[in-house]
This record gives sequence, structure tokens and C-alpha cells, in this order.
Amino acid sequence: MKERIAADPATWLDGALAPVPDETDAYNLRITGTLPPELTGRYFRNGPNPKPGEPSRHWFNGHGMIHGVRLRDGRAEWYRNRWVRTTMFTERAKFVRDDLSFDRRAVQANTHVVPHAGRIWALVESGFPYELTPELDTVGPHDFGGRLTTAMTAHPKEDPVTGDLLFFGYGVFPPYLTYHRLSADGTLVESREIDVPGPTMMHDFAITEHNVVWLDLPVMFDLELALSGKSGMPYRWDDGYGARLGVMPRDGSGGVRWFDVDPCYVFHVGNAHEDAAGRIVLDGVRYSPETFAATWTSIGGAPDPAAKAAESLTSKLHRWVLDPATGRASEEQVDDRGVEFPTHDDSRTGREHRYLYAVAGSSIVKYDLRDDASSEHGFESGAHVGEAVFVPAPDAQAEDEGTLLSIVTGRTGSELVVLDASDLTRVAGVRLPRRVPAGFHGSWIPDAAPGA
Repeated sequence: MKERIAADPATWLDGALAPVPDETDAYNLRITGTLPPELTGRYFRNGPNPKPGEPSRHWFNGHGMIHGVRLRDGRAEWYRNRWVRTTMFTERAKFVRDDLSFDRRAVQANTHVVPHAGRIWALVESGFPYELTPELDTVGPHDFGGRLTTAMTAHPKEDPVTGDLLFFGYGVFPPYLTYHRLSADGTLVESREIDVPGPTMMHDFAITEHNVVWLDLPVMFDLELALSGKSGMPYRWDDGYGARLGVMPRDGSGGVRWFDVDPCYVFHVGNAHEDAAGRIVLDGVRYSPETFAATWTSIGGAPDPAAKAAESLTSKLHRWVLDPATGRASEEQVDDRGVEFPTHDDSRTGREHRYLYAVAGSSIVKYDLRDDASSEHGFESGAHVGEAVFVPAPDAQAEDEGTLLSIVTGRTGSELVVLDASDLTRVAGVRLPRRVPAGFHGSWIPDAAPGA
């Protein structure tokens, strides 16, 4: 989330955020350094990209566009970018629409792209997932045989042991929150309504080995704002709502136990786990009320009087510890850097983790949470650095044995950068044929993975 105050109503369409006008293909891409031969698969990254001439009132709006790079045996075979052809994309009349629409197909699918159970999904939190082919063609929306009746978060969590994909949907009318579980074979086997007081913008959540961790935080849907048409995302901070984290057993054996926390917002969690004392440990990037106001204003949200006071503030990595024995939550800031897009080794999802990776301005940061240390790989001043996706090395023994993939855009264009995750040294770069706009989230899909 770039933290700046909007000088005009379309700063999220300029500079690093500016969309590209078309789709293209390129082959036999130029490589600097040496690509590890085990990087055989596809790197896909999603982000909002309005069609030329279409309006956009918020960075979070705009049709989903996937940028893909195909790597095989030390070569970069192709790059291509494709819009996700949702009904909103193909039926122009639906582009300018009422945000209260319940057509779960009429979405922009612009936030994430993930594989599961032999399929590849383009995701956005306002509707159904859209299936893609490995060549980035759109197959269509999916509701899991009619079982899914809510939206699907863009941040599902795959359990590395069971293979289940856990996710949720939130809505502007009851039920405000619904928990879902897909089996390892892609069948929707569980849906459960979760009682929360109102329609918050719940962008992410976390899991542990035995629990789900909910983020019930004070950014609320505003019906008056939605009907006024003054914001592309009709959500605003609500001081009266409160802030709390909830722990819910995954086996359905109990309800949600809530822990009050200081007012804040969290777009993205790093990971969570249960420690030896039975406490829930959650790492995430925390926005103070003032920092949220500045960020939300800068990317198209409704103007907030608190925004100008927060120009120098940034979101920072924090750790919360939820103690069932005392019913209390403690909170600690991990670092002074302003960061976003925390990632980790997906084989550690819901389990104790030592390392997290994050983006800090024009750098990628590695956090060693066991030794309370960090290191940083900087790019040229002013470069835009995308989320760093961890790819484990074959037969890895250490948690950080692998590579990091990130699309980095500087003065001379964009490249897919490969770093050694153990020490953040540069391994290779794949020169991309066009500037890639700043976007959101992506995945590495190895050839060995279903759907590849």
C-alpha cells in the first residue's frame, strides 16, 4: 500500500500504479545471472487494470489482469498478460454497477491467483473465484457445485498437512461472515456462519494447526457512502466499532473466543501458530487509525480529515499473542520499517515459523523472528518492488532454503527478480517486455503441481 496523499482523484492511475492498455506475448526472454533449473513452472501475479477509457474510483477497482512468466530448465520461455474475463469484463454495461449487487459472477477478480486441487483461481473478495488455464485463458466462475453462496476471500489458506483450503466470505448484509472449507480434492465440505456485529471489510485471516483467527476490525461498509457514489470502495473507519481478534476451533467444537486489541487495521497477515503454552501467535502488518486514513485516501477512498496528519506514518510488522488462560491479547511492534505484503514458506502455514519476508519501499526485507534479526535487499532508488513469493528448494532442510520471486519495476522497465532466500543475494533476473504495473498478490505454480 503506497502511503501518499492524493493530489487529484486519479493518482492511483499514475506512475507505478498506471494500468497497461493491452495484452501481449513475448518469448525467449533475456536472463541475467542463472535461473535455478528447479524453477520449472509458472509465476502468476494479479492486480487491478482498468480497460482504456473505463473509470476507476479506487486502486482496488479495475479488472483483474494476470501477468505470467513461464520458466523451464533454466530458461524463461514466455511472458504474457491477460485480463480475467469475468462477466463484468465481457458485459460492459455491468462495469459501472451498484456495489450492493449479489451477482457473485460480476466481479473484477483482481487480487490474487492461487492453485488448488488441479485448478487455478483468480480471486477477489467480493464474489466467486474464476478458473484460469495454465496459459491464462479464463474458464469461468465457480461455485463448487452450487454449494458456495457467499463471496470468497482473496486470501484462502491451504493447510500443508491436510491439503484443505480454508477461506471465508464477508458481506454487506447478514450473514456478515461465513467460514468455508474445501477438501484437498476441491469439494466444498463445510460452511459455517460466524456471528459478528456488522459488515466490516475483512480482507485477510489466519489459521493455526487447530484454529482459525478472525480479524474483526473497525473499517465498516457505509451504505450512505455507497449510494452517494463518492467512493469506489464504500468503507470507512468507525471509531465506535472496536477492534478484536477471534480464535475459533477448526473442528467446530466451540464458538469464537474474542480478544480485544488496540484500534487498528490489518490488510495482510504473515502467519500464525500455537506456541508450547497453547497461546495463539499472530504476525501481521498493522495500520494505526491515522496511517489507515492516509493510505485509504491516497488510493481512492473517501477523504478523511485525519489523513494529512499521517503523511509520514507507515504500516509496520506487529506480533499479537492471544492467551486463552488469561483472555488477554498482547501486542508488540517487530520493526520500525514501513512494510507490506508479508509472505512465508507455505509449508509452514499455521505452524511455527522462523522467517517472514516483506516489502519495504524499494527493498525486500527478511525477518528472523527467532533471533530478532532482519536483513534487507535494496533495489534502485524509486523502484517499485512487488510481493516476494517464497519457492522452497528441492529437498530443503532449512526453512529459508529456497528462492524469492518478485516483479520489480525501475527506471528501465520491469523484471522478475530471483533472490536467494537464505541471504537475499541476487540469483537471476528475467527481463520483461513491458512495464508491469504495481499489483497485489501472486503464486509460483510448479510443473509438479496439479493444474500446471
